[in-house]
Amino acid sequence: MQLQFSFIIPVYNRPDETQELLQSFEVLQGNTPFEIVIVEDGSTISSKKVVDAFRDKLEISYFFKENSGPGDSRNFGMQKAKGNYFIILDSDCILPKNYLLEVEKSLEKNYVDCFGGPDAAHNSFTNLQKAINFSMTSFITTGGIRGHKNSVDTFQPRSFNMGLSKEAFIASKGFGRIHPGEDPDLSIRLWNLGYKTKLIPEAFVYHKRRISWSKFYKQVHKFGLVRPILNKWHPSTKKITYWFPTIFCMGFIMSLILTFFNFKWGLVGYMLYFVVAFIFALLNTKSIGVSMLSLMAIMIQFFGYGYGFLKSTFAVSILNKKPEIYFPKLFFKSK
Repeated sequence: MQLQFSFIIPVYNRPDETQELLQSFEVLQGNTPFEIVIVEDGSTISSKKVVDAFRDKLEISYFFKENSGPGDSRNFGMQKAKGNYFIILDSDCILPKNYLLEVEKSLEKNYVDCFGGPDAAHNSFTNLQKAINFSMTSFITTGGIRGHKNSVDTFQPRSFNMGLSKEAFIASKGFGRIHPGEDPDLSIRLWNLGYKTKLIPEAFVYHKRRISWSKFYKQVHKFGLVRPILNKWHPSTKKITYWFPTIFCMGFIMSLILTFFNFKWGLVGYMLYFVVAFIFALLNTKSIGVSMLSLMAIMIQFFGYGYGFLKSTFAVSILNKKPEIYFPKLFFKSK
């Protein structure tokens, strides 16, 4: 099959980021023709002028629709696309120039109907963005929860950097209404339909992520809320590793309490962990400042995710609450 790529990019009030992403397309190297589909998801700050400035340089189309969330906007874009293989990106990403070459090479060697790529921090990113990126991707935090990179059948691609064949999109009907969590939900449904997924380690993107501690906390807290819901929908995918952030936080609180009873070894263990985390961050980022911020990012990530996971587990699994009613902000309404 001759691949024809369509890049699907939902946008919500981010014209500056859209411009940076489209600029990276101008130097993108590859042997396969591609188009870009921008879907404006009910924004009040339009990206249309930005898109229009690139029409002479890129094959690009622009659609404006009522706000219905990123998952539905991706589905909309894939329905409008001309290609037979979709590459889904977030608007806050920047592509390395060899991105498409790595995708082509990997799919030619081992074709799958769905792939994911990792993310990295660009040199131009702020120290805060670099610290958050380290926390979100490092194997000593929760970076390995999505699945081992060498595992074809258990890796869950994330929609900031995800490929999906048109065939698999039609069979699965694309993303659901939950957000976040629409991407692992889609991966699991694809497995149930017999499709395979994989990680392409070389096909990374520069991903800005959240730019403040409060936004980062809200993001990881939602990640924690979503996981027990996905576990209930797809019981076969439950893993003990999903409990690690909650256990980490409860253990830390218990260690603090025990210090008042002159038992300090628990807290010493946590101190050793953060020393190791600092060393890994320093080796990864080559910056003392970023490494210090990485420790804060790790704490926010663990406590935000861990608390969300515990709260959602209690509501969904113990109280048997209906997720759509108990956590309405995690679901976009059907159109």
